[in-house]
Amino acid sequence: MSSPAPDATGTRGWRLPALHWQVAIALAAAAIAGTLIGPQPDFLAGCTFVGKIFLNALKMVVVPLIVAAIISGLSSVADAGGLGRMGLKTLGYYLGTGVLAIIVGLLYINLIQPGVLDGKPAGPSIGLAQDTQSVVGKIEDKGAGEFLKVFEMMFPPNIVAAAAEGQMLGLICFSLLFGAFIMRLPDRAAETQRHFWTGLYEVMTGITRLIMMFAPIGVFGLVAPIIAQTGWAAAGPLAKFFVAVVLALATHMLIVLPIVLRVVARVSPLAHLRAMWPAITTAFSTSSSAATLPVTIQCMEDRAKVPKKVTSFVLPIGTTVNTDGSALYEGAVVMFIAQCYGVDLSLGAQFLIVSTALLTAIGVAGIPSASLVAIAVILGAVGLPLEGIGLVLAVDRVLDMCRTSVNVFGDSCCAVTVARLEGEDGVLGEPALRTS
Repeated sequence: MSSPAPDATGTRGWRLPALHWQVAIALAAAAIAGTLIGPQPDFLAGCTFVGKIFLNALKMVVVPLIVAAIISGLSSVADAGGLGRMGLKTLGYYLGTGVLAIIVGLLYINLIQPGVLDGKPAGPSIGLAQDTQSVVGKIEDKGAGEFLKVFEMMFPPNIVAAAAEGQMLGLICFSLLFGAFIMRLPDRAAETQRHFWTGLYEVMTGITRLIMMFAPIGVFGLVAPIIAQTGWAAAGPLAKFFVAVVLALATHMLIVLPIVLRVVARVSPLAHLRAMWPAITTAFSTSSSAATLPVTIQCMEDRAKVPKKVTSFVLPIGTTVNTDGSALYEGAVVMFIAQCYGVDLSLGAQFLIVSTALLTAIGVAGIPSASLVAIAVILGAVGLPLEGIGLVLAVDRVLDMCRTSVNVFGDSCCAVTVARLEGEDGVLGEPALRTS
């Protein structure tokens, strides 16, 4: 009897597991190898080299990826007529709740302080290689007295130099302006611009996917040296970080967004949660807002009675733009890494985290491993080393499931809010709002 023919991967019906399972296997392998081998110089040097190559590849794609993503996304929304009355309400909702989400995340990290171990920064105890004083020196100019510099960074005098120096806030603002002004071009010129930036975005997404294929190897190189040098000392701070993020996500989803529903949309948050439950569970299991979109639309139209003209506009845009959970997580990671280095981020630096996390979360939505890319951007903006990313990879998968649920729930809250503000009747069984 003939054997099965090889498939496209060259194997006989066997396929690699999903990327998140590959990363989980790499984490387990790193923990075992680090424990058994210990701090052997050759082992540490090899792992550090592999981890550095992975991080360098990630940094390599950040600038063109962010620029192309924002310009192509914004120009497409403008092309679809997304900047009308309903569009402005949608954008205002997403920006407002995004800022609230990041602030909630920062509050919990400041309150629980997962990066502090026995009253001292946890960095030296968990194997972070960068010298604390050198890290502090990089961000001294981001103190509270330099608060207005954050706004100056939004408008760099030389955009090429800003890109070369990793000043992402200015680059993001430039991309937003560029994308917005594409719609002012004549139709033919605007279409050419949209085709170019969409093509560039697809190319950079492909390169990012290629890099992420090697994420398990990069994860091994980042995590194994930490385990080898410190053992399981990182478990305590990491567990506290996990708890802090889960509490922050729960607060935003179960307190902040319901208040918005009650005060602005004037509907029952509990009724909305019941209507959205199938989509929330789907988002948790798939970790994908895009994959959950059909379920979200069905829940909104059939169970919450939101009109199709609202869901067809608000929800697809929300899948790209509204990333409350992701923005919260990204800001929390950066604050956690700062605590590990003993860096006391001032009001100005924390405002920089909020603004960069908000804009970056919008820009990288839909990109493979978007949060990883966004965290790299924010760390560069604040002046913190990228090696701290390795600390959170062990819990990233579970937190990804949680933050995707928050993202999807936030999309649905926006659809209900916009429908109510547009005067739609019967949403969640409520009569139309009086707008007079």
